[in-house]
Amino acid sequence: MEKDWLSTNLQNAFRELLDDPQPAVRKALLAHFLAHPTASSHFLKTIATGNNRPLAWHARWFLEELRFSDPVAEFTGFIRSLNYELETGALLLNRTVFPRIDIGACCDTLDAIAARCRELFTEPMSLREKCRVINRVLFHEYGFHGNHKHYNDPLNSFLEQVLTRRTGIPLTLCLVYLLVAHRLGLELEPVGLPGYFVIGCYTEDRPFFIDAFEHGTFRTSEELIARLRAHNFTPKLADLAPVPVREVLCRCCRNLVNHYKAASDTEHAHLFTRFVEEFEATYERHAQP
Repeated sequence: MEKDWLSTNLQNAFRELLDDPQPAVRKALLAHFLAHPTASSHFLKTIATGNNRPLAWHARWFLEELRFSDPVAEFTGFIRSLNYELETGALLLNRTVFPRIDIGACCDTLDAIAARCRELFTEPMSLREKCRVINRVLFHEYGFHGNHKHYNDPLNSFLEQVLTRRTGIPLTLCLVYLLVAHRLGLELEPVGLPGYFVIGCYTEDRPFFIDAFEHGTFRTSEELIARLRAHNFTPKLADLAPVPVREVLCRCCRNLVNHYKAASDTEHAHLFTRFVEEFEATYERHAQP
């Protein structure tokens, strides 16, 4: 009878080998994991949801190759873990519908955009000046733009699709912007306005905001408040505050519920409703004093 666990020594040895690119090593690991599916699946899934992001991606590669992977269960586990990291969460969400996405290619694209921005930085530069550089690279050189014509297309809410098609909705274009900014060490924050999404910078004397859906246009607090009033919202000061990663990802799921309902895709609408409920239930459980 197969054990459902690996010894500590084996676990340590496999951790050292998971990121080894040599084909012979990968083949040997796959053979061992396949011969011990229960223990190997538990071991790999534990790493796949852990704090070591590079190792987590390798663990997910093995899970996918071995068909041990369950993207819906992985994203549910991520929600329950409370270990919310924006890029990991966005890619795990993506895999719930597109399990075969090339995660490495997504990361390479973001790395390349950040590297191009870094080439154009000429220190000393203010954060606002660096954001102008990101705007030039993202919206002019790479051609990212808001999908005004097909706003409700569910593909607008998946990071890999946005990186491939270079179009999205406010939330996902802000997501791309933030992931590039984080690679550059810039202090920018997600801001979830009622009915809209922008990026906030709070390090200068007066905060400013970036509208990624409109080619990175800079907005003032007064402009955003006026926008809320124009769309029949009653503005509150809290509307201009950063939102946590949990809320960014939960809001992405809410968008997908609405967009799949509009497309009469009840199966996927139900799936993302479950994710929203999981986010809310997890938050309520851990928010208790």
